[in-house]
Amino acid sequence: MNQIRTIEGWMAERKISLEELVRLTTLDRTIVRAIVLGRYTPSPAQRRLLAAALEISAEQVTWGHVNPVEHVYGHGPQFGRSP
Repeated sequence: MNQIRTIEGWMAERKISLEELVRLTTLDRTIVRAIVLGRYTPSPAQRRLLAAALEISAEQVTWGHVNPVEHVYGHGPQFGRSP
């Protein structure tokens, strides 16, 4: 059975650091860090690169934001609107 984890979870299991993942994928460090922190949803091509570097399939990773997006872009309750 295929296990599904966050990218950070797979990095911990594989004992791969952020710098190593950047080197293996050739993606920009800022983007890789944002993906690992759950602040950026990667494109399909970026997903394939990251999964290949971790020796897993892209379907084994939960991709996406872990923080509410409405607060990241300034559309939260502090602006008089709620989601």
